[in-house]
Amino acid sequence: MDRRKFLGSALASGALAASASSQARESSTSTEREYYELRRYHILSGPMKQLADSYFKDALVPALNRLGIKPVGVFNTTIGAQGPSSYVLMPAPKSETLVAAERNLLDDAEYQKAAAPFLNAPARDPGAVRMESSLLYAFESLPKLAPPPAGPHIIEMRTYESTTMQDHIRKVEMMNSGEGAIFKKSNFWPIFMGDRLIGPRQPGLTYMISMSSLADRDKNWAAFFGSPEWKALTANPRFSFEPIVSNVDNEILTPAAYSQI
Repeated sequence: MDRRKFLGSALASGALAASASSQARESSTSTEREYYELRRYHILSGPMKQLADSYFKDALVPALNRLGIKPVGVFNTTIGAQGPSSYVLMPAPKSETLVAAERNLLDDAEYQKAAAPFLNAPARDPGAVRMESSLLYAFESLPKLAPPPAGPHIIEMRTYESTTMQDHIRKVEMMNSGEGAIFKKSNFWPIFMGDRLIGPRQPGLTYMISMSSLADRDKNWAAFFGSPEWKALTANPRFSFEPIVSNVDNEILTPAAYSQI
């Protein structure tokens, strides 16, 4: 069997199993949920950052668009424990599209030419220190990526870890059953919410929300936690019988000037 087909089939099967809850099932008429690859490039400031920006802007993003992967988000860490980093968010309707992307880039002469300075940089002066990647499956409540409205905005990316798969499934169910709607009511813009299928810190999920400023972020979170809907959700015994989230990491990101999200 072709490796790409095998991996794609396996990932799709795993996605359905990992994101299922005991009380929710997709119907045959529901909106098809997307897959996301989220990459983190650890990049030092100075020449390395300039080289990476040129690579993302002139090589990677256009080539991914040619593969049907769009819109592509590129974000820089403004506040966060991960240090100087750039994130690349890649959406696709099928997992196979993301699995095959690197192999298809090898056959893209235009990409290879534009990416050469980054790809061929010597180890003593690389374009990035390292790259980490996760594969995620969109939540039922937000099946497709939703770019924020045009205009200045910042992004908060939050990652939740759970101690057990049971707790993780309940947290996903909690977000699907109302938490996403509370974000919108609190003036956040949910960009994506994804169950992590492959990557570190399992089981876990990651989502991005946008707002216009840090000041608005504080006001929005106050509205979120003070809302009667949130208080009712957290009082539900299904979600409050034990701590279902063991760790939360959050980072403030700024879209690159050429980001499509």
